[in-house]
Amino acid sequence: METASMSLVHALKEVLSEQQVTENQTVRELHGRDESYHKESLPDIVVFPETAQQVSEVVKLANQYKVPIVPFGLGSSLEGHVIPYEHGITVDFSLMNKILEVRENDFLVRVQPGVTRTQLNKELKKYGLFFSVDPGADATLGGMAATNASGTTSVKYGVMRDQVRDLEVVLADGAIIHTGNLAAKSSSGYHLNGLFVGSEGTLGCFTELTLRVYGIPEHVMAARASFPSLNDAVEAVVSILQAGVPIARVELVDEPSMKQVNLFSETNYNESPTLFLEFHGNEAGLKQDIAFTREIVEDHHCLDIEFETDNAARNRLWEARHNLAYAYIHGHPGKKMMVTDVCLPISELSGAISHAREAVDSLGLPGGIVGHVGDGNYHTLLMIDMSNPEEVAKAEKFNEQIVLYSLERGGTCTGEHGVGVGKQKYQQKEHGQALQVMEKIKQALDPDNLFNPNKILKTKEGA
Repeated sequence: METASMSLVHALKEVLSEQQVTENQTVRELHGRDESYHKESLPDIVVFPETAQQVSEVVKLANQYKVPIVPFGLGSSLEGHVIPYEHGITVDFSLMNKILEVRENDFLVRVQPGVTRTQLNKELKKYGLFFSVDPGADATLGGMAATNASGTTSVKYGVMRDQVRDLEVVLADGAIIHTGNLAAKSSSGYHLNGLFVGSEGTLGCFTELTLRVYGIPEHVMAARASFPSLNDAVEAVVSILQAGVPIARVELVDEPSMKQVNLFSETNYNESPTLFLEFHGNEAGLKQDIAFTREIVEDHHCLDIEFETDNAARNRLWEARHNLAYAYIHGHPGKKMMVTDVCLPISELSGAISHAREAVDSLGLPGGIVGHVGDGNYHTLLMIDMSNPEEVAKAEKFNEQIVLYSLERGGTCTGEHGVGVGKQKYQQKEHGQALQVMEKIKQALDPDNLFNPNKILKTKEGA
């Protein structure tokens, strides 16, 4: 529908309030894009619920009027997940941003979906706890669960799916269910947590999350190690993991990206392939881990390794890494960023990154390689002029090349960003007949295809 039905708007204002429902053009534009290069498309209506019951009422109305509904956190996604190409209603969860309960003795926290990662960690610090998943962006926890986010710390603590103990979900008929419980393990029934985490808003709206949290480590040590080649850096990571060093973070940044880091963050790091590392533990254990790591990287021709114990220096190191995408954007005004996101078995990683670097060099486009290489996930950052069809075509062909390389070696088309619309075309090749099982699940839970239609799976046109 091009203009929202007046009767639907009136009905929404009956179950919410005048202030919680808007057709304002500016607000709609803010909800018609994410941080990706995918084209924008505006919703007809944006609503701002405050409770699960309000979300349920909105979903019931969407069902009654057969209008698509798209959940929205902060819009920091990278594959067009929240862009409402079928228009309809966008549900913005920014007013559902309360930390409902901290169960410090159980290492659990209960939150609403609009709570951000930084907001949660600020509160948890009072209890000597922290939430481990760190995708870089200060995303909402609901959005992170929807895409099964991970990031820099997943090599030690796992991805978002590993942290979710329970979800409160509003289904397509407005029913409110819980997918889990507070127990550390369960052998009861189907694993619904695993089904809904990573479903990208296609099966329901998350209205509450119960998440696992961790004790703040006694000691934290960061390090920066530079190498003469990408292959040396990647092989050093493989050796560190094979040696059983309990590393908390290990990030790869290639030479062009280190140049962008220095320009944007005003640092003077060595401009060669670099590993950013972090170790968590007690003082005695860390000394052993650091000594062992130093020996390993030296065996792989490490040019220089520096350790940071000072909290400010550590934060500066990780801020430089997390701000890398913005460094590229700032350094190439007028261009949009395409971020690739494949993940492979660790034994295949070195070859994959060498293949990607050669392919980037052949494109003639600005680009760099970074990655959470401890779990086989790496990204290529490409800066492209979206008004130049030749550049767009080159970037899309490159993306396809590295995805196919990954799939042929037992990897995945997306390690953490999710499918959205950008990776949809690779689903059949990656999943085979299992894709039909996913389609049946979608049909069973959302028979009218109202929840975020045509994301992950290509479903019927319109909704």
